[in-house]
Amino acid sequence: MDTLSYKTISANSSTVEKQWVVVDAQAAILGRLASEVAKILRGKTKPSFTPNVDCGDNVIVINADKVRLTGDKWNAKVYVRHTGYPGGQRISTPKLLKQKSSAILVEKAVRGMLPKNRLGSKLYGNLYVYEGAEHPHAAQQPKAITL
Repeated sequence: MDTLSYKTISANSSTVEKQWVVVDAQAAILGRLASEVAKILRGKTKPSFTPNVDCGDNVIVINADKVRLTGDKWNAKVYVRHTGYPGGQRISTPKLLKQKSSAILVEKAVRGMLPKNRLGSKLYGNLYVYEGAEHPHAAQQPKAITL
């Protein structure tokens, strides 16, 4: 009988190694950028990935104001929400959201690609989006990655 034992090692909150990474969104297509950022936040790029644990990295997205959308999505894509009151359906486009803040566009895209539960809310807290090239997280010594 073979005495080797292969056990699956599951990560938990005390064994997870979280890092800080910087992603430059300059000239990146919104959906493609968001899916890669969501993978990093979730921890799927690590060999110790565990589905029920926050094992992803903290992600800083810079230059969110230079993100791109293909085709006529600036005007044609629609974000729908409801206030909860009768007749309270509100519609906005990426063009209108960009006028308020470009960071909202990236945050909405990434949030939609995360799990819709408590873990997803916790993972979303590890995302930091900035419109310009500057960010206040230099003390964390983030590692720049290209997507």
